[in-house]
Amino acid sequence: MTGLLIKLFIPDHKNTADKFVRERYGTLSGVLGIICNLILFAVKLIIGTIMGSIAITSDAFNNLSDMGTSVMSVISAKMSNRRPDADHPFGHGRFEYISSLIISFLIMLVGFELFKSSLSKIFAPEPISMRPVLIIILALSILIKFWMFLYNRKMGALIDSKVLKAAASDSLNDVFATSAVIASSLLGHFLGLNIDGYIGCVVSVLIIVVGIRLAIDTVNVLLGSAPSAEMVSNMEALLTKSPFVLGIHDLIIHDYGPGRLFASVHAEVSDKENVTVIHEEMDALEQEALREYGVELVIHMDPIATDSEILNSARELVLGIVKSLGDYSIHDFRMTDGENRVNLIFDLVVPCSMGKKERDELLSLIRGALKEVDEKYAAVIQIDNDYTART
Repeated sequence: MTGLLIKLFIPDHKNTADKFVRERYGTLSGVLGIICNLILFAVKLIIGTIMGSIAITSDAFNNLSDMGTSVMSVISAKMSNRRPDADHPFGHGRFEYISSLIISFLIMLVGFELFKSSLSKIFAPEPISMRPVLIIILALSILIKFWMFLYNRKMGALIDSKVLKAAASDSLNDVFATSAVIASSLLGHFLGLNIDGYIGCVVSVLIIVVGIRLAIDTVNVLLGSAPSAEMVSNMEALLTKSPFVLGIHDLIIHDYGPGRLFASVHAEVSDKENVTVIHEEMDALEQEALREYGVELVIHMDPIATDSEILNSARELVLGIVKSLGDYSIHDFRMTDGENRVNLIFDLVVPCSMGKKERDELLSLIRGALKEVDEKYAAVIQIDNDYTART
Protein backbone atom coordinates (compact mmCIF):
# COMPACT_ATOMS: atom_id res chain seq x y z
CA MET A 1 0.00 0.00 0.00
CA THR A 2 2.84 2.41 0.85
CA GLY A 3 4.38 2.01 -2.59
CA LEU A 4 1.01 2.70 -4.23
CA LEU A 5 0.46 5.87 -2.19
CA ILE A 6 3.95 7.09 -3.06
CA LYS A 7 3.31 6.57 -6.78
CA LEU A 8 -0.10 8.28 -6.58
CA PHE A 9 0.88 11.39 -4.62
CA ILE A 10 4.59 11.92 -5.36
CA PRO A 11 5.47 12.62 -9.00
CA ASP A 12 9.03 11.60 -9.90
CA HIS A 13 9.17 9.75 -6.57
CA LYS A 14 12.45 8.00 -7.41
CA ASN A 15 14.34 11.30 -7.61
CA THR A 16 14.78 11.56 -3.83
CA ALA A 17 17.74 13.94 -4.19
CA ASP A 18 15.34 16.63 -5.45
CA LYS A 19 14.24 18.94 -2.63
CA PHE A 20 10.66 19.17 -3.90
CA VAL A 21 10.36 15.38 -3.99
CA ARG A 22 11.68 15.28 -0.41
CA GLU A 23 9.06 17.83 0.58
CA ARG A 24 6.27 15.72 -0.92
CA TYR A 25 7.48 12.64 0.96
CA GLY A 26 7.43 14.56 4.24
CA THR A 27 4.01 16.02 3.52
CA LEU A 28 2.51 12.64 2.55
CA SER A 29 3.88 10.97 5.66
CA GLY A 30 2.63 13.81 7.86
CA VAL A 31 -0.88 13.86 6.40
CA LEU A 32 -1.23 10.08 6.74
CA GLY A 33 0.01 10.35 10.32
CA ILE A 34 -2.48 13.10 11.18
CA ILE A 35 -5.41 11.10 9.83
CA CYS A 36 -4.42 7.80 11.47
CA ASN A 37 -3.45 9.29 14.84
CA LEU A 38 -6.56 11.45 15.04
CA ILE A 39 -8.75 8.37 14.48
CA LEU A 40 -6.76 6.33 17.01
CA PHE A 41 -6.89 9.11 19.61
CA ALA A 42 -10.67 9.46 19.34
CA VAL A 43 -11.29 5.69 19.42
CA LYS A 44 -8.95 5.01 22.37
CA LEU A 45 -10.21 8.00 24.36
CA ILE A 46 -13.79 6.76 24.01
CA ILE A 47 -12.79 3.18 24.89
CA GLY A 48 -10.64 4.33 27.83
CA THR A 49 -13.50 6.43 29.20
CA ILE A 50 -16.06 3.63 28.82
CA MET A 51 -13.77 1.03 30.43
CA GLY A 52 -12.40 3.43 33.04
CA SER A 53 -8.82 2.56 32.07
CA ILE A 54 -6.04 5.11 32.61
CA ALA A 55 -3.67 2.91 30.57
CA ILE A 56 -5.92 3.12 27.51
CA THR A 57 -6.46 6.84 28.07
CA SER A 58 -2.69 7.30 28.34
CA ASP A 59 -2.27 5.43 25.08
CA ALA A 60 -4.89 7.71 23.50
CA PHE A 61 -2.98 10.84 24.47
CA ASN A 62 0.19 9.18 23.22
CA ASN A 63 -1.51 9.04 19.81
CA LEU A 64 -2.46 12.70 20.19
CA SER A 65 1.21 13.57 20.71
CA ASP A 66 2.00 11.48 17.65
CA MET A 67 -0.45 13.60 15.69
CA GLY A 68 1.52 16.63 16.80
CA THR A 69 4.60 14.89 15.43
CA SER A 70 2.85 14.44 12.10
CA VAL A 71 1.84 18.11 12.02
CA MET A 72 5.45 19.08 12.64
CA SER A 73 6.52 16.73 9.85
CA VAL A 74 4.38 18.66 7.39
CA ILE A 75 5.54 22.05 8.69
CA SER A 76 9.15 20.86 8.65
CA ALA A 77 8.89 19.63 5.06
CA LYS A 78 7.57 23.02 3.96
CA MET A 79 9.87 25.26 6.03
CA SER A 80 13.11 23.36 5.41
CA ASN A 81 12.54 23.69 1.65
CA ARG A 82 12.45 27.48 1.66
CA ARG A 83 14.98 29.20 -0.57
CA PRO A 84 18.17 30.65 0.94
CA ASP A 85 17.96 34.31 1.86
CA ALA A 86 20.31 37.07 3.01
CA ASP A 87 20.12 35.94 6.64
CA HIS A 88 20.32 32.22 5.86
CA PRO A 89 22.64 31.80 2.83
CA PHE A 90 22.92 28.03 3.44
CA GLY A 91 19.17 27.54 3.27
CA HIS A 92 16.66 26.42 5.91
CA GLY A 93 17.36 22.69 5.92
CA ARG A 94 18.16 22.61 9.62
CA PHE A 95 14.53 23.51 10.34
CA GLU A 96 13.89 19.78 10.09
CA TYR A 97 16.25 19.21 13.01
CA ILE A 98 14.66 22.03 15.00
CA SER A 99 11.26 20.45 14.34
CA SER A 100 12.56 17.13 15.62
CA LEU A 101 13.72 18.84 18.82
CA ILE A 102 10.33 20.51 19.34
CA ILE A 103 8.62 17.15 18.77
CA SER A 104 10.88 15.50 21.36
CA PHE A 105 9.90 18.10 23.99
CA LEU A 106 6.19 17.63 23.23
CA ILE A 107 6.54 13.87 23.54
CA MET A 108 8.34 14.17 26.90
CA LEU A 109 5.71 16.63 28.20
CA VAL A 110 2.85 14.30 27.31
CA GLY A 111 4.66 11.36 28.87
CA PHE A 112 5.28 13.26 32.11
CA GLU A 113 1.65 14.35 32.46
CA LEU A 114 0.39 10.82 31.82
CA PHE A 115 2.89 9.42 34.31
CA LYS A 116 1.37 11.62 37.02
CA SER A 117 -2.14 10.41 36.13
CA SER A 118 -1.00 6.78 36.20
CA LEU A 119 0.56 7.19 39.64
CA SER A 120 -2.74 8.48 41.00
CA LYS A 121 -4.41 5.32 39.62
CA ILE A 122 -1.92 3.14 41.49
CA PHE A 123 -2.76 4.77 44.83
CA ALA A 124 -6.49 5.01 44.08
CA PRO A 125 -7.31 2.10 41.74
CA GLU A 126 -10.69 1.85 40.07
CA PRO A 127 -12.34 -1.26 38.59
CA ILE A 128 -12.01 -1.73 34.82
CA SER A 129 -15.06 -2.60 32.75
CA MET A 130 -13.84 -4.88 29.98
CA ARG A 131 -15.88 -5.36 26.83
CA PRO A 132 -14.69 -7.82 24.15
CA VAL A 133 -15.69 -5.58 21.24
CA LEU A 134 -13.58 -2.75 22.64
CA ILE A 135 -10.57 -5.03 23.03
CA ILE A 136 -10.98 -6.12 19.40
CA ILE A 137 -11.00 -2.47 18.31
CA LEU A 138 -7.79 -1.87 20.25
CA ALA A 139 -6.21 -4.90 18.58
CA LEU A 140 -7.10 -3.46 15.17
CA SER A 141 -5.42 -0.20 16.18
CA ILE A 142 -2.19 -2.18 16.60
CA LEU A 143 -2.35 -3.12 12.92
CA ILE A 144 -2.77 0.55 11.97
CA LYS A 145 0.24 1.55 14.07
CA PHE A 146 2.34 -1.22 12.60
CA TRP A 147 1.50 0.00 9.09
CA MET A 148 2.47 3.51 10.18
CA PHE A 149 5.79 2.14 11.38
CA LEU A 150 6.37 0.49 8.01
CA TYR A 151 5.55 3.51 5.84
CA ASN A 152 7.48 5.96 8.04
CA ARG A 153 10.49 3.66 8.06
CA LYS A 154 10.36 3.27 4.28
CA MET A 155 9.92 6.96 3.51
CA GLY A 156 12.47 7.97 6.15
CA ALA A 157 15.04 5.66 4.59
CA LEU A 158 14.27 6.87 1.07
CA ILE A 159 14.87 10.55 1.87
CA ASP A 160 17.12 10.11 4.93
CA SER A 161 14.78 12.07 7.21
CA LYS A 162 15.33 12.14 10.97
CA VAL A 163 11.75 13.26 11.55
CA LEU A 164 10.26 10.31 9.65
CA LYS A 165 12.68 7.82 11.19
CA ALA A 166 11.71 9.10 14.63
CA ALA A 167 8.03 8.77 13.72
CA ALA A 168 8.69 5.17 12.67
CA SER A 169 10.32 4.32 16.01
CA ASP A 170 7.49 6.02 17.86
CA SER A 171 4.89 4.02 15.93
CA LEU A 172 6.62 0.75 16.76
CA ASN A 173 6.72 1.71 20.43
CA ASP A 174 2.97 2.34 20.22
CA VAL A 175 2.49 -1.21 18.97
CA PHE A 176 4.15 -2.54 22.12
CA ALA A 177 2.38 -0.02 24.35
CA THR A 178 -1.11 -0.86 23.08
CA SER A 179 -0.32 -4.57 23.36
CA ALA A 180 0.62 -4.01 27.00
CA VAL A 181 -2.64 -2.11 27.58
CA ILE A 182 -4.68 -4.99 26.16
CA ALA A 183 -2.75 -7.44 28.33
CA SER A 184 -3.43 -5.40 31.47
CA SER A 185 -7.16 -5.25 30.67
CA LEU A 186 -7.34 -9.02 30.16
CA LEU A 187 -5.38 -9.73 33.34
CA GLY A 188 -7.59 -7.36 35.29
CA HIS A 189 -10.77 -9.00 34.02
CA PHE A 190 -9.87 -12.69 34.23
CA LEU A 191 -7.42 -12.77 37.14
CA GLY A 192 -8.59 -9.78 39.13
CA LEU A 193 -5.15 -8.13 38.89
CA ASN A 194 -5.66 -4.39 38.75
CA ILE A 195 -2.37 -3.34 37.18
CA ASP A 196 -3.88 -0.61 35.02
CA GLY A 197 -1.99 2.17 36.79
CA TYR A 198 1.30 0.29 36.56
CA ILE A 199 0.86 -0.33 32.84
CA GLY A 200 -0.01 3.36 32.43
CA CYS A 201 3.30 4.21 34.12
CA VAL A 202 5.18 1.87 31.79
CA VAL A 203 3.52 3.43 28.74
CA SER A 204 4.30 6.92 30.05
CA VAL A 205 7.96 6.08 30.67
CA LEU A 206 8.15 4.58 27.19
CA ILE A 207 6.86 7.87 25.76
CA ILE A 208 9.42 9.87 27.76
CA VAL A 209 12.30 7.62 26.67
CA VAL A 210 11.34 8.03 23.01
CA GLY A 211 11.34 11.81 23.48
CA ILE A 212 14.75 11.80 25.19
CA ARG A 213 16.33 9.64 22.49
CA LEU A 214 14.93 11.84 19.75
CA ALA A 215 16.21 14.96 21.53
CA ILE A 216 19.71 13.50 21.93
CA ASP A 217 19.93 12.48 18.27
CA THR A 218 18.75 15.89 17.11
CA VAL A 219 20.98 17.90 19.44
CA ASN A 220 24.00 15.92 18.23
CA VAL A 221 23.30 17.00 14.65
CA LEU A 222 22.65 20.63 15.61
CA LEU A 223 25.90 20.76 17.59
CA GLY A 224 27.81 19.44 14.58
CA SER A 225 28.31 15.69 14.65
CA ALA A 226 31.03 13.95 12.66
CA PRO A 227 30.07 12.96 9.10
CA SER A 228 29.15 9.36 8.40
CA ALA A 229 31.95 6.93 7.62
CA GLU A 230 30.27 6.29 4.26
CA MET A 231 30.36 9.97 3.29
CA VAL A 232 34.01 10.29 4.33
CA SER A 233 34.86 7.18 2.31
CA ASN A 234 32.99 8.53 -0.71
CA MET A 235 34.84 11.85 -0.60
CA GLU A 236 38.22 10.15 -0.19
CA ALA A 237 37.54 7.76 -3.08
CA LEU A 238 36.34 10.55 -5.36
CA LEU A 239 39.39 12.72 -4.73
CA THR A 240 42.16 10.14 -4.65
CA LYS A 241 41.05 8.53 -7.91
CA SER A 242 42.41 11.61 -9.68
CA PRO A 243 45.97 11.06 -10.98
CA PHE A 244 46.84 14.58 -9.86
CA VAL A 245 45.83 14.13 -6.20
CA LEU A 246 48.62 12.56 -4.16
CA GLY A 247 46.79 12.72 -0.84
CA ILE A 248 44.12 14.63 1.07
CA HIS A 249 43.75 16.06 4.56
CA ASP A 250 41.66 18.49 6.61
CA LEU A 251 38.37 17.17 5.24
CA ILE A 252 35.56 19.06 6.97
CA ILE A 253 31.86 18.43 6.23
CA HIS A 254 29.06 20.68 7.49
CA ASP A 255 25.45 19.50 7.60
CA TYR A 256 22.86 22.22 6.94
CA GLY A 257 19.99 19.77 6.63
CA PRO A 258 19.31 16.64 4.58
CA GLY A 259 20.66 17.12 1.07
CA ARG A 260 22.51 20.30 2.08
CA LEU A 261 26.12 19.36 2.76
CA PHE A 262 29.05 21.74 2.45
CA ALA A 263 32.64 20.53 2.62
CA SER A 264 36.23 21.69 2.29
CA VAL A 265 39.42 19.67 1.86
CA HIS A 266 43.14 20.10 1.19
CA ALA A 267 44.42 18.12 -1.79
CA GLU A 268 48.14 17.45 -2.12
CA VAL A 269 49.46 17.88 -5.67
CA SER A 270 52.92 17.86 -7.19
CA ASP A 271 54.63 21.25 -7.27
CA LYS A 272 55.84 20.38 -10.79
CA GLU A 273 52.34 20.31 -12.31
CA ASN A 274 50.86 23.16 -14.34
CA VAL A 275 48.67 25.32 -12.08
CA THR A 276 46.01 25.85 -14.75
CA VAL A 277 45.71 22.12 -15.43
CA ILE A 278 45.45 21.36 -11.69
CA HIS A 279 42.85 24.07 -11.22
CA GLU A 280 40.69 22.59 -13.99
CA GLU A 281 40.96 19.16 -12.36
CA MET A 282 39.91 20.54 -8.97
CA ASP A 283 36.90 22.24 -10.57
CA ALA A 284 35.90 18.95 -12.19
CA LEU A 285 36.17 17.12 -8.85
CA GLU A 286 34.04 19.75 -7.12
CA GLN A 287 31.34 19.37 -9.76
CA GLU A 288 31.43 15.59 -9.46
CA ALA A 289 31.06 15.79 -5.66
CA LEU A 290 27.96 17.94 -6.12
CA ARG A 291 26.53 15.72 -8.84
CA GLU A 292 27.19 12.35 -7.18
CA TYR A 293 26.77 13.12 -3.47
CA GLY A 294 25.04 16.51 -3.26
CA VAL A 295 28.07 18.02 -1.52
CA GLU A 296 29.15 21.63 -2.18
CA LEU A 297 32.90 20.98 -2.07
CA VAL A 298 35.75 23.50 -1.98
CA ILE A 299 39.23 22.09 -2.66
CA HIS A 300 42.40 23.83 -1.51
CA MET A 301 45.54 22.79 -3.41
CA ASP A 302 48.67 21.98 -1.40
CA PRO A 303 51.74 21.71 -3.66
CA ILE A 304 54.39 19.28 -2.36
CA ALA A 305 57.83 18.32 -3.59
CA THR A 306 57.94 14.81 -5.05
CA ASP A 307 61.41 14.57 -6.61
CA SER A 308 63.64 15.18 -3.59
CA GLU A 309 65.08 11.93 -2.25
CA ILE A 310 66.26 13.60 0.97
CA LEU A 311 62.83 15.11 1.63
CA ASN A 312 60.99 11.88 0.78
CA SER A 313 63.31 9.86 3.02
CA ALA A 314 62.77 12.25 5.94
CA ARG A 315 58.99 12.18 5.39
CA GLU A 316 58.95 8.37 5.47
CA LEU A 317 61.04 8.41 8.64
CA VAL A 318 58.62 10.74 10.42
CA LEU A 319 55.58 8.86 9.14
CA GLY A 320 57.01 5.58 10.41
CA ILE A 321 57.56 7.02 13.87
CA VAL A 322 54.08 8.56 13.97
CA LYS A 323 52.37 5.35 12.81
CA SER A 324 54.25 3.34 15.45
CA LEU A 325 52.66 5.49 18.15
CA GLY A 326 49.05 5.15 17.00
CA ASP A 327 46.57 5.72 14.19
CA TYR A 328 47.86 9.18 13.29
CA SER A 329 48.80 10.85 10.00
CA ILE A 330 50.92 13.77 8.82
CA HIS A 331 50.74 16.27 5.97
CA ASP A 332 52.33 19.48 4.66
CA PHE A 333 55.80 18.06 5.31
CA ARG A 334 58.69 20.47 4.77
CA MET A 335 62.37 20.48 5.68
CA THR A 336 65.04 23.13 6.30
CA ASP A 337 68.55 21.67 6.27
CA GLY A 338 71.11 23.64 8.30
CA GLU A 339 74.64 22.85 9.38
CA ASN A 340 73.80 22.14 13.02
CA ARG A 341 70.01 21.83 12.91
CA VAL A 342 67.55 20.15 10.54
CA ASN A 343 63.98 21.32 10.98
CA LEU A 344 61.33 18.74 10.10
CA ILE A 345 58.14 20.75 9.72
CA PHE A 346 54.76 19.04 9.42
CA ASP A 347 51.13 18.91 10.58
CA LEU A 348 50.10 16.01 12.80
CA VAL A 349 46.45 14.87 12.67
CA VAL A 350 44.95 13.61 15.96
CA PRO A 351 41.39 12.86 17.14
CA CYS A 352 39.38 15.86 18.39
CA SER A 353 38.79 14.02 21.65
CA MET A 354 42.51 13.84 22.55
CA GLY A 355 43.27 15.98 25.59
CA LYS A 356 46.10 18.51 25.95
CA LYS A 357 48.16 16.25 28.21
CA GLU A 358 47.96 13.36 25.73
CA ARG A 359 48.89 15.68 22.88
CA ASP A 360 51.91 17.02 24.72
CA GLU A 361 53.06 13.48 25.53
CA LEU A 362 52.68 12.46 21.87
CA LEU A 363 54.75 15.43 20.68
CA SER A 364 57.44 14.61 23.22
CA LEU A 365 57.60 10.98 22.04
CA ILE A 366 57.91 12.01 18.38
CA ARG A 367 60.65 14.55 19.11
CA GLY A 368 62.50 12.05 21.28
CA ALA A 369 62.36 9.35 18.61
CA LEU A 370 63.72 11.73 15.97
CA LYS A 371 66.59 12.79 18.26
CA GLU A 372 67.54 9.15 18.66
CA VAL A 373 67.89 8.90 14.87
CA ASP A 374 69.87 12.14 14.51
CA GLU A 375 70.67 14.77 17.14
CA LYS A 376 70.30 17.49 14.54
CA TYR A 377 66.64 16.67 13.91
CA ALA A 378 64.20 19.20 15.39
CA ALA A 379 60.48 18.59 14.91
CA VAL A 380 58.31 21.66 14.31
CA ILE A 381 54.81 20.22 14.66
CA GLN A 382 51.40 21.81 14.14
CA ILE A 383 48.55 19.72 15.56
CA ASP A 384 45.39 19.40 13.47
CA ASN A 385 42.07 17.92 14.60
CA ASP A 386 40.53 15.05 12.66
CA TYR A 387 37.00 16.34 12.03
CA THR A 388 35.88 13.09 10.43
CA ALA A 389 36.71 10.77 13.35
CA ARG A 390 33.81 9.42 15.46
CA THR A 391 35.92 7.98 18.30
